[in-house]
Amino acid sequence: MQLHDVWFVLIAVLWTGYFFLEGFDFGVGVLTKLLARDRTEKRVLINTIGPVWDGNEVWLLTAGGATFAAFPDWYATLFSGFYLPLLIILICLIIRGVAFEYRHKRPEDRWQTNWEHAIFWTSLIPAFLWGVAFANIVRGVKIDEDMEYVGSFFDLLNVYSILGGLVTLTLFTFHGAVFTSLKTVGDIRDRSRKLATGLGVVTAVLALVFLIWTQVSRGDGASLIAMAVAVLALVAALGFNLVGREGWSFALSGVTIAATVAMLFLTLFPNVMPSSLNDAWNLTVTNASSSPYTLKIMTWCAAVATPLVLLYQGWTYWVFRKRIGTQHIVDVH
Repeated sequence: MQLHDVWFVLIAVLWTGYFFLEGFDFGVGVLTKLLARDRTEKRVLINTIGPVWDGNEVWLLTAGGATFAAFPDWYATLFSGFYLPLLIILICLIIRGVAFEYRHKRPEDRWQTNWEHAIFWTSLIPAFLWGVAFANIVRGVKIDEDMEYVGSFFDLLNVYSILGGLVTLTLFTFHGAVFTSLKTVGDIRDRSRKLATGLGVVTAVLALVFLIWTQVSRGDGASLIAMAVAVLALVAALGFNLVGREGWSFALSGVTIAATVAMLFLTLFPNVMPSSLNDAWNLTVTNASSSPYTLKIMTWCAAVATPLVLLYQGWTYWVFRKRIGTQHIVDVH
C-alpha cells in the first residue's frame, strides 16, 4: 500500500469520526424541537452536548485540512463544485456555535426562542446536506478533463443524493436520541427511547434502500460486507434500545455510521471523485494526490499528533460522563 492509499484510508477514518461524534450532537439539536416539551428540557438536551460539541467539530477541520494537503486536486474540485452547499453548512456551523453561547445571555423569552430555533435549523440543515454531498461524490458529478466541476447547483439535487441526505438526517437524529437516553434521567430519558424506536425504523427503511442502490450501482464484495455490518448494527441498536441498554444501542448506532461511511469510501476507491461525463476524467488517489515527500511529512505529523488528540477528547468525555435531568437545571434568572 502506497502513501496516497494510506491517506485515503485516514481521510475516511476522519470523516467516520466526524459523523460519529457530530452526528449525535446534530441529532440532539434536532431533538430540541421533536423531544423537548419546555425550555427546561431544551436546556437539558443542550447541556448533554455542551461540553463536547465544539471538540466534535475538530474532526471536520482535520478532515478538510488532510484532504487539502494530501489530495489538493480533490479538495479544489470538491470545494469549488460544491461551493454553495458547503457554504451553507459553514454558515450553519457558525450560527450554531453562536446560538449555543448566546442563548442564555439574556432572560427575554423572544431572545432565547430565536436562538433555540437557530439551534434546530442549523443542526437539521447540515445533517441533511452532508448526505447530499457524499451521495453526489459516490454517484459521480460533471467533471471535465481539467478536473473542474462544470455542472450547476441543481445537478447536485437528484433523487439519489436527496435520499442520501434523508438517510444522514434520520440516522443522526436516531443517534442523537439514543445519546439523549444514555445521558439523561427521568421522563425525558424514557421519551427519548420511545422516539428513538420510531426514528430507527424510519432510518432502517431509508438506509436499506440507499445502501442497496449504492451497492448495485458501484459496489463490490468489500462494500457488500460493510453494508451488511451497517444493516445488522442498526437492527441490533434498535433491539438494545427497546430493552433499555442505551450504552450498547449508542455504540451500535455508531457502528452503523462507521460501516456506512466505510461502504461509501470502498465504492469510491481508487477514485476520490468520479466524473459522470467520462471515466477517464475521474479524480483518483493517484492523479489527485500530493507528492510522496509531502505525504511522508504528513504521515509523521499525524503519527505524533493524533494519539494526543484522541487522549484529550477521550478524557473530556470521561469527565462529563454523568447523566443529567431537569432537576439539575437551575434558573439563573
